[in-house]
Amino acid sequence: MLKGIIFDLDGVIVTTDQYHYQAWKKMADKENIYFDEEINHRLRGVSRMASLEIILEKANKSYTDEEKKALTDYKNDYYKKLLQDLSPQDILPNVLKVLDTLKKNNYKIAIGSSSKNTKLILKQIGLSHSFDAIADGTDIKRSKPHPDVFLIAAERLNLKPFECAVIEDADAGIEAAKNAKMYAIGIGAATNSELCDAKITDIKEVIDIIMKKA
Repeated sequence: MLKGIIFDLDGVIVTTDQYHYQAWKKMADKENIYFDEEINHRLRGVSRMASLEIILEKANKSYTDEEKKALTDYKNDYYKKLLQDLSPQDILPNVLKVLDTLKKNNYKIAIGSSSKNTKLILKQIGLSHSFDAIADGTDIKRSKPHPDVFLIAAERLNLKPFECAVIEDADAGIEAAKNAKMYAIGIGAATNSELCDAKITDIKEVIDIIMKKA
């Protein structure tokens, strides 16, 4: 029986893809590294440093660990400036309705995101206090597809992994959910994953899926 729902943040609750792309593009251009939308798509659900390693596949030089850290800091500083434009109007359609319905039916809800900017994003969109638990990139050393962030979220909900469902828009997140032994619901690009237990095109479909698992 499902008792808790863990939401990925970016692409599920709100979309900041355009800001990530702009920030990585600014960094890549500074270093004269080729970067486009196709490469950016490979970064979905991937940690900051792992994303940089993907981008550096196109680099014409090698970088030290210190230089890599400087590059990710440069990207993140610019990304955080862009996030100042986020507002509650950027919450994706039907998200608030789904959260309200789950709460009214006594489900626990959490955020499970690899982003280290999770709390800033939630603050910008007015959802800082809407979840029973938050687990993010500041809590983990291993990003998705490792299950760590979801396991921490479940622990903070005081639930067992099998009592939780995960809603994800990235293949790495679906894989992480299954590695955590959780029920995996794919939306957006994640519907291409064969590991999904359920696939949805609109987040409001989550309600019917969860209720049927009660």
